[in-house]
Amino acid sequence: MISPADARPGRPGVVLVHGAGTGTPREKLLGEAVEFARQGLSVLIYDKRSEGYSRYSRSYVQLADDAVGAVEVLRRQSGVDPAKVGVWGLSEGGWVAPLAATRSDDVAFVIVVGGNALQPLRQQTWAVAAGLRKAGVGGSLVERAEPTMYRVIADGGLFPEPYYDAEATLAKVRQPVLAIWGVHDLLTPPVETPPIFAKALESGGNRRYTFRFFDGDHAAHRTPDGGVTRLPELASGYPELVGSWVRDATSGRAPVARVSGPEPVQADDSVGVPPTAWWESAPVQAVVLVLLVAGFLSYPAVAVARRLRRRRPGVGEGSRVRGAAVVSGAGLVVAVGGLAYAFTVFMQGGKLAAPGPMLGDRPVLWLLLQVLAVVTAVATVLTALARRRVADRGERLRTAVLVAAGALFVPWAFYWGLLSP
Repeated sequence: MISPADARPGRPGVVLVHGAGTGTPREKLLGEAVEFARQGLSVLIYDKRSEGYSRYSRSYVQLADDAVGAVEVLRRQSGVDPAKVGVWGLSEGGWVAPLAATRSDDVAFVIVVGGNALQPLRQQTWAVAAGLRKAGVGGSLVERAEPTMYRVIADGGLFPEPYYDAEATLAKVRQPVLAIWGVHDLLTPPVETPPIFAKALESGGNRRYTFRFFDGDHAAHRTPDGGVTRLPELASGYPELVGSWVRDATSGRAPVARVSGPEPVQADDSVGVPPTAWWESAPVQAVVLVLLVAGFLSYPAVAVARRLRRRRPGVGEGSRVRGAAVVSGAGLVVAVGGLAYAFTVFMQGGKLAAPGPMLGDRPVLWLLLQVLAVVTAVATVLTALARRRVADRGERLRTAVLVAAGALFVPWAFYWGLLSP
């Protein structure tokens, strides 16, 4: 707990709730805590939990209960007015802090910074797509593969709380709300989110909200490059606003529906990310990938087995082998390499992606994978035609498996954007 050096009795208090991250230490928010204490508040910061929280699993209810527990601790501290203790949440904490307020009448006010009224999955796909576009990426990697990847990940249970309903929670918040956004926010859509925030609060009859935009990044810190780099200093006027607003809100003078500050910047709108259909589901996609890999690998596997048995190639095989080898090799590279490359780029998160060397608006690696996808599709047709000239029964069966894998590959590659512009 950090308090002013000349702390007076009956002062307000605020609990700081972390953004995303496992076991984030309390010192991560020390800068905010010190600045808010200089405004006359007692501030409690705590280590974020690691047990029960990971990149792929978490509960906002559990995190909200952690915050409520911290509020109860702060309310018992000497000199703190227990009726004037609220919560402040950054980023993911912008979902958690309002939820905490709905779970305890002891929460006097709510402050969110970089908060989001969108579903987490929609917010994440927007942030990663925005980072890709900021890096100059266009085309199917960002338009098709990126949202598809996140939908499948969510369906597989590897994206926590993907469809959390932030609007429903905000509609239940009765306490005064201060929401702050940096105009250069690259992780939360700064143009889209505030109106949704306001609509949700007002649907529950709460008009005691203040929205303020600062010339800063996602955390309302100063930024020299449009939100990519976060400097230690908070945006000018941000701590002072928190101090004055908390004093007003805890004295019954919370402003009504006030919005101020510079206009935010948002290059692209977010798009809906609906749940997968059965054929898009993670289990089906996993089965398809296994079938593709097995089908493409069957060709060289049989060749190796024949070589070990020193069996000569079948009659007519020479006229077909070249095309079949292309299907096998190129298809395997695209099936495994395409998903591996996309997953690696997307998991870097938002702000500014690192897709590698670029050719125009296409990453060279993705463009190469797209070329190989086209080669695989064409080679599959040629191999299917050449198969008719193969006399050996075993060779015909071997080629049939490869052609079947190539036929399955074509719609799969369209779905993932590998055969899309």
